[in-house]
Order: sequence, then structure tokens, then C-alpha cells
Amino acid sequence: MPGLAVTSLTLSHFRSYRSARLAPGPGPIALFGPNGSGKTNLLEAVSLLSPGRGLRRAPAEEMGRRPDALGWKIRAEIDHRGQVHEIETWSEGAASRQVRIDGKAATQLALGRIVRVVWLIPAMDRLWIEGADGRRRFLDRLVLSFEPGHGEAVLGYEKAMRERNRLLKDQVRDPAWYDALEAQMAARGAEIQANRLAALERIAAAQEEAATVFPAATLELVGPDGPETLTTEQALRDAFGSGRREDLAAGRTLKGPHRADLFARYAEKGIEARQSSTGEQKALLLSLILSNARALAADTGAPPLLLLDEVAAHLDAGRRAALYEEIAALGAQAWMTGTGPELFEDLGSGANRYPIADDGSGSTLTPAPA
Repeated sequence: MPGLAVTSLTLSHFRSYRSARLAPGPGPIALFGPNGSGKTNLLEAVSLLSPGRGLRRAPAEEMGRRPDALGWKIRAEIDHRGQVHEIETWSEGAASRQVRIDGKAATQLALGRIVRVVWLIPAMDRLWIEGADGRRRFLDRLVLSFEPGHGEAVLGYEKAMRERNRLLKDQVRDPAWYDALEAQMAARGAEIQANRLAALERIAAAQEEAATVFPAATLELVGPDGPETLTTEQALRDAFGSGRREDLAAGRTLKGPHRADLFARYAEKGIEARQSSTGEQKALLLSLILSNARALAADTGAPPLLLLDEVAAHLDAGRRAALYEEIAALGAQAWMTGTGPELFEDLGSGANRYPIADDGSGSTLTPAPA
């Protein structure tokens, strides 16, 4: 059994599933079926065993099965290095999601201390060529896997920034109104930037230490105008204070961690990730996800859960086989989706295979014959 594994998963009124239960063995998990059958919905359920809004970043009220409107529930048994935990998370109607661990109410932060999850989904395929927002979310998700408290730092920063932006829009000019908010933003912002830089160092080290067919990426935290310099509390306080006039004109905060970006370069070729081919960009993403998993395994003693949505379809046979070999070497429980069983032939006999279909009333799954 991997150091971290879901040994039982039960869904109730979640997305396209009225009910579903699976109890996978120790090997990788292959979910296959037609597009729209519910494969990604199942991965989303697993992603909600970690802090945050899951791989789709959807509000809790959108996750319930329609048109039932009964709310939804996910229950899982987790084996974490031989210690078994029962995790339940749910939402009733429009309520925010709740968490219970081993029968006791818990915070999402507590989830992050037990379950680390990293994922790669098709929506990330354009990561390097679209706006900075997506890359920042991708980076912060990497950071959150290393530091579960990172989410609270981000929320604290954003809350204070919303208050400051309200002052700016109302054209408030009294410095006393800004000082306290900017102090909060600077403290939280410095924590955010320190977490980001530490995560990039861990990813870089994990790439250097690995023998892999997937290309390494050189990563850098940058600001709107070049290399990021607003990384200390004092630098952020100075930037907020000196930027008030410009921010008043714009009606919003123009500098800070919320404007940072993740810059990546294909290390071997020396070209920017956004200038690489589509296949190379996908390979770079896979490299980062695998490096994230290796670094977590080194830090915590157990690799994270890997969620790889439709990843096999974008790889040639050689790289697909190499990916499966790396997952096996890592010892991670990997949940993978694809349209057909042929994509998972190289996983061997130890894999858990689940055909998924939609029978008109919802998604169904059953273990495939061995």
C-alpha cells in the first residue's frame, strides 16, 4: 500500500452520481469511459479531500446532483502511513462545505495535514500562454501542498486588500484609514511570497535530483515589471504607501503578491515555456507535477495523491509508459482518466480499472474484470 492512499470512497448526490462506492487496491486507478460519463466528477470528489475548492474551483452549491437539490456528501477512508482516518465532507443546499475527521468537526486546514493532493487537468494545458491569474493559482496550489497554512495567508491578504480597494474606490485620502490595512497586507503578503519562493526551491531541487524523460523547467517568481522584488514585509509596506496616489487613480491596488506571476523556461532548450510546442508545454507541466510529488514524498515521508485527468491521451506510447513507470517508482496512488482501457495497458495487472458510464439517470461504475 502507498504511504498515502484512499482505501474507500463513497459519494452521495455528488455531481452526476446519485451514489457510488469504490474500494481500490494498492495499485494505480484507471477510470475510463466516454466523454461526459462522470470521470472528472470522481476526481473532483477526491480533490475535495484536501483544502480548497477542488480541481474545478466550484462553489459548494454547484456540486450537488441536479435536479435533486439535496446537498452532497463524500466519505473516504484514508491510509496515511499505516494510520487510518475517516474523512467526511459535505454541503447541504447553499451552505459552505463542512469537514469531519474521525467523527469530529474539523477545518479544511486540518485536511491538509493528512491528505496532500496534486492534480493535472486539461484546463491547465494553456497555462503558459494565458493570463497570470491561472499561473498564480497553479503556483499557490503547489505551495498549498507543501504548506497547508498558505491558504489562510492568501485569504487574510485578500480580505485586507478588498477593504483597501473599497477605500480607494471611495477616494478616501486620510492615511490613517490605510495604515492598519497596509500593515496587515504587508505581513500576510511577505508570508505568501516566502511560501512561494520556498516551494519553487523545493520543486527545483526535486527536478535536479530526478532521472526522468520529462523536461525540467527553470522557474522564477516575477512581478508585472520583471523579477519580483516585493518579497519582504518592509518592501511591501513601502510599495503600498508610495503607491497610494497611483492606486487612487486606478481605484485598486496595483502592486503586491496578487500581481505576481510564475515564469517558466524549458531548461534544456533555453526557451520560454510559452514559446514551446503544445506537446512540450504538456510535458513541462507533467514534470512539475511529478517534481511536486517527489518533493512532498521527501518532506513528509509519503507521496501525495496524484489526480491526472485525460493525461494519457496527450502522450505518445513511449512517454505514457514512462509516466506509468515514474508513478510506480514514486509509490503514489494515482487516479487517472481516459476514454478507453487501451490507454492503460502499460499499467499492468496491479492496476484498479473502473469503467464509467452514464445510463441516462446518472454515472455508474464497477470494477473491471481482472
